[in-house]
Order: sequence, then C-alpha cells, then structure tokens
Amino acid sequence: MSAAFSPQPAAPLPEGAQLAAHMAARHRAGWIWQGLFLLATCVGIIGLSALLYNVVNSAFGFVAVVEKVDPATLAERPLEELTKDELVAILQANLSRGAFNKLDKDQAFADRSRENVLEVVYERVVQLEVEESYTLSESLFNRAAIAAEVAAEYPEAKLEWRSWLTPQFVTTPMSSKPEYAGVRTALLGSLVLVALTIAFALPIGVMAAIYLQEYAGRNWINNLIQTNIYNLSGVPSIVYGMLGLAVFVRTLEALTSGAMFGVTDSNGRTILSAAMTMALLILPIIIVNAQEAIKAVPDSFRQAAYGLGATKWQTVWHHVLPNALPGILTGSILAVSRAIGETAPLVVVGASTFITADPDSPFAKFTALPIQIYNWTARPQAEFRNIAAAAILVLLALLLTLNATAILLRNRFSRRVY
Repeated sequence: MSAAFSPQPAAPLPEGAQLAAHMAARHRAGWIWQGLFLLATCVGIIGLSALLYNVVNSAFGFVAVVEKVDPATLAERPLEELTKDELVAILQANLSRGAFNKLDKDQAFADRSRENVLEVVYERVVQLEVEESYTLSESLFNRAAIAAEVAAEYPEAKLEWRSWLTPQFVTTPMSSKPEYAGVRTALLGSLVLVALTIAFALPIGVMAAIYLQEYAGRNWINNLIQTNIYNLSGVPSIVYGMLGLAVFVRTLEALTSGAMFGVTDSNGRTILSAAMTMALLILPIIIVNAQEAIKAVPDSFRQAAYGLGATKWQTVWHHVLPNALPGILTGSILAVSRAIGETAPLVVVGASTFITADPDSPFAKFTALPIQIYNWTARPQAEFRNIAAAAILVLLALLLTLNATAILLRNRFSRRVY
C-alpha cells in the first residue's frame, strides 16, 4: 500500500552544456517576443503619425486667392485701417437693402466687433475666393513650381500662405463658402451633447454597477442581465441610432421636442434626443468598467467596515465607491472618447449638416463636429477638405482636453483615497 503512494523521483535538472542550451533557448524566446512587442508598438506609432501627418498636411499651405472687387476702390485708406462705422457704411453702399437688413437681423451691427464687420466686408463685398489650394508638403518643397502655376493659370490671383485652423475658424459659424466657414456651432453642439450624455449615462451606469456587483444575487436572471450588458457593449452604433429614432424622436416627441414645456418651434430631432441616444450607447461601457473597478476593491475593506457596525450602504458609500472612483473615471474616459467621435447615431436621430444657430437649449436643433467633418469631406471642392482637416484638429484638441480633465480628476481622487 505504501509503495503505491510513494512520490515519483523528480526529473534531473539540466547541467553543463544542457543547462546552457536551455537558458539560451529561453533568452532567445524572450528576445523574439520582445521584438514582436516592439514591432507592434512601432506599427501603431507609424499609423498614428501617418494619420496626423495627413491631417496637418491638409490644414496648412499656400492658396491662390482672387478678389472680385479691389479693396482699394472701396475707400481711400486700407480696409484694415477703417473704423467700424466706416466699414458698416461700405456694406450699406455695396449691398442691397434686403441683404444688409438680413445681416443686421442675424446679428445687429451695433453688437458686432470691428473685426467681425471687416470679415463681412471681405465676404460680401470684396468676395475673396480661393481658386486653388496646396498641401503643406507641396508648399514647403515646391514653392517655385506653385508660383509658376498660379502665374500661368490664375494671373489675377494672389499667392498667400493660409492656416485653415485659426481663432476665427473656431469662433465662426457654418458657411456655404469654405473660405468663411467655421466650426463654432458644431463645437458648441458637441460640448452640449457630451455634457448631457455624461449627465444621463454616468449616474445610471454607476448605480447599475453597484447593484449588480454589491446587491444582486447570483441567479439566472442576474446572470442573464450581466451577459446582455457585455453583449450590448459590442452592438453597432447604428442600431442605437435606430432605437433613438423610434423611442426618443417619435414615441417621446412631446418630451424631447419640449412641447410639454411650451416649446412650439421644435420637433423630436433635438440635442436632447441625441444625448439620450448616446447615453444608451455608452451605458454598457460605463457599467462594465465600473463593475470591474468595484470588484477590484479588496474585500478586507468591506469586512473591516462590517466589523465596525457599518451597514451595507454605508460600506458602499464610504469605502467601496471612494476606492473604486479612479477606475470608474477611467471607464468614463473611454466612454466619452467613443461618444464624441460617433456619427451614425447622430445622423439617424436627425443632426443637421448645415446650421448657423448655436444650441441655446436641450430642445434646439444641433450639429456636431463629426457630422460637420463628414459633410465637408463629401463636398467636391478641395477647400472643404482643407477645413475638414482643420475641424479634425479641433476635434482632437477637444477630445484630448476632455480626457486630460478626466485624468486630472482621477489622479486627484486617487491621492485623496490613498
């Protein structure tokens, strides 16, 4: 009987040349995997660099500009030296009464800045038009060839350097002319949309995660809910757009249009409907990440709180959530990053492709930066692709700013906890 349970003799350890060959094989395998990891990192960096280069290459460069009206014929002095009243007088003298009154109705000239009136003069009277645009690489390395081409094909045009990404581009609303188009309405629409989306999704997502992780029992119903949450995080975004169209735009139109609050000039295709749709889109991501963050809190924290007489809710509120908050904010960063770049759900819900009015309430019509970028890239004129590249840089800056803010909050709460 005892012989049946006697331990088997261990295999002899390699020695000498066999040990050296074994260690060399292990080091060789490690170097191979390290090389593969480095290669994957380099491929990712090259891909991101190519993307950024392509965007920056289109956002800067030379343009051939034609002035339909010579600015020198409008005043005795250069337009840049004229006062605001003198610029308004030029508009009155060169525009029809209806066109001037429409501009004054859109925004009273008394409330406009001098720089804004000067832009209107260039747009409506001087009528600057870009005949040809060149990329950054062409402008840097083929300047002589560009100058010769412009002189031959556009003799009346001036060759000038242009940055399509300017402060005016960020603060100017949409226009049908790429020379004067801006992203103000789209930028404000994206900011309001993200703010409302977080306001809807974050509290619901965190509360659902707390229930599923701390309160829900392990039975088939809760297991089914958990499985479906994981599955919903992989559903294509267009499906959420169809759901938002059916539920928020049509079924709940009285709410999302503001009709029950006295709003009469709107329908269900509002920024509120879009925010609710995007909240559904990122809700599974927030729930899953919040659950993992709560699960990572050591059970010793809970047991210590119970040992001191704390209730379940006191334990969750004072011990579990503060320690899980950095992980929850990390998941929120991922969710917001996905929401801010989505286009398909917004198209289905009814985002506008051309709108000049800023969103002034949750029941307003809206557009967003991804919608504006998509609209511009679909235009045949090359200049629209230039401002689309500038809008992409604005979108990247907005995304990095929001992520940096969330990271700072996460680090602050991490220091407070530990």
